[in-house]
Amino acid sequence: MRLFSLFLWSLLVVCLVVADPDYNERLVLEPLTPELLLASFNFRANASLQSFEQQHFRFIPRSLGQILQHAKTRELHLRFSTGRWDAESWGARPWRGQKEGGTGVELWAWAEADTEEEAFARWITLNHALSGLFCASLNFIDSTRTTRPVKTFEPAGHHSESAMSKLHLLHGTLPREVVCTENLTPFLKLLPCKGKAGISTLLDGHKLFDASWQTMSIDIRPVCAIGRHECYIEMEQTVDMVLDIERSKRPRDNPIPRPIPEENLVCDRSKAYDDPNACYPLDVLSSPSWSLSEVFGRPIVGSCLATDAAGNPSESVCLNMPPEREVLVSGSAIESKKPSGTTRCFTLHESEAFELTLPQQILETPARPEPLLYASRSITGHGQERGGVQTLLTNPSPSTPISFIYFESLPWFMKPYLHTLTARISTSSHPDPEIIQSMYYRPALDRRRGTQLECLLTVPPAATVVLSYDFDKAILRYTEYPPDANRGFDVAPAVIRILPPPRLSTNNSPPFHDGDREKEEAEQQDQEPIFLRTTSLLLPLPTPDFSMPYNVIILTSTVMALAFGSVFTMLVRRFVGADEVQGYDIAVLKARIRRRAMLLREKVLGGGSGMKPEKKVQ
Repeated sequence: MRLFSLFLWSLLVVCLVVADPDYNERLVLEPLTPELLLASFNFRANASLQSFEQQHFRFIPRSLGQILQHAKTRELHLRFSTGRWDAESWGARPWRGQKEGGTGVELWAWAEADTEEEAFARWITLNHALSGLFCASLNFIDSTRTTRPVKTFEPAGHHSESAMSKLHLLHGTLPREVVCTENLTPFLKLLPCKGKAGISTLLDGHKLFDASWQTMSIDIRPVCAIGRHECYIEMEQTVDMVLDIERSKRPRDNPIPRPIPEENLVCDRSKAYDDPNACYPLDVLSSPSWSLSEVFGRPIVGSCLATDAAGNPSESVCLNMPPEREVLVSGSAIESKKPSGTTRCFTLHESEAFELTLPQQILETPARPEPLLYASRSITGHGQERGGVQTLLTNPSPSTPISFIYFESLPWFMKPYLHTLTARISTSSHPDPEIIQSMYYRPALDRRRGTQLECLLTVPPAATVVLSYDFDKAILRYTEYPPDANRGFDVAPAVIRILPPPRLSTNNSPPFHDGDREKEEAEQQDQEPIFLRTTSLLLPLPTPDFSMPYNVIILTSTVMALAFGSVFTMLVRRFVGADEVQGYDIAVLKARIRRRAMLLREKVLGGGSGMKPEKKVQ
């Protein structure tokens, strides 16, 4: 995974410094396990700062550019994510975790303003505009879901010192947001070819949201590259997904999984079987066969404006696989192998379809390097009044300690006790004061803002740190509960920024030569921060019996209807005497009443004696 991350970052550096075309796109495919495939789509567009300010939009879409200009946003980072990255099985995250967001929607931006109130007003304007553009619920990011991180995030672009003095960082999350095709469609419309040509033709909603893990990111920042006199605006769109090859190969018209035929099962013959039909299947040892049409549902249709600085077509598709892996290519694509030996790239034809086929082959899966840190978070305790949060932070390195910033944003109805915050080694029951080196805490205000906690932690080598604290659960108003109140409330994932190790003094070290460029790029990559996020939490709160208000409403409405109907009838209806009605004879009415009374008297008397009256016969 380290080679894969180094390859991605080296491609990014080459695109920024050497080639720097106005638009570039690239797809990198890498197997994580024999059954899982990591696909990383990267789209990058540039525009000069002068043309952007004059609203001369070419590759950066006008719809998004005008929103940033209206909200005075100088840098924007937007994430749509679903699923969980399995670090124990898949290794380190792609892009060093910088293109990844928490579950749901995550947004942070630097807005230019003179005061915090003005910055927050522009932040709300930005959220409402992006909500309509991406068909998401970003307009629900209000003051209770907004934080101002101090140590976790730094600007990714280049800003002058005078501009930095007026920039305000605001961060918001929506862990409950469900990412779907409604978010993918406007994402594709921001591309120059609108998903009709190039690698973006593989982005199908059925395949993307059926992945085990996927994230979509948009980053907009100002860049001042080395050797250029003018700065420019860079917009980078990234889609990363982990696909199950066998699941993706199922036909769309018959997606029901079928059992493997008995003759194709590979059984473990070292075990004793009581039944000849029993089988203990072995793990998959061979890489299955797959193609772009089987995994993504279609081949790549031509190329989309992918050129280098000289105007030649650039390499749009790359494979990061062992060199002995057999690859079959259709069409007139040009293949080139990189010096690393594990990477091969393809230059696509402008109008021809590109199909990539990998037959089944028995290969040893490369060992996956461990990530620098493992993190898991959970809710402890029981009952409806209080609870606790426990985070396990594991350093797998046997010799090197690791330092990182731990950032949590809690909702206002989750009230932590700061004096209960402890950090200890898992093998000890006593807190260790050397683990938490510094901390920034901003308490919550009811219905106005949430809790913000940032800690600088250090985990010793080959150790697991347990970070825990207690909290109280607030009781909400019945109008503040969602429709599915008994499900619980989502708590945003924690953000962890791993700090790079301190660089040694290089005053006496020799300069890099041409043959040491890979070493230089590796050292530059090691100085980049690494981000990872925990999973979101589901917090149960005291929930009232919503059937009782319903019963009260029904009963009250019935009583009010009866009372109002009676009073309204008495006020509106006009009462008059019977003798005042024209054409009505009171004598006839009295005769009818008298006749009915006599009939009723005869029935009562006849029923009481049990004998029917005899008829007179003449």
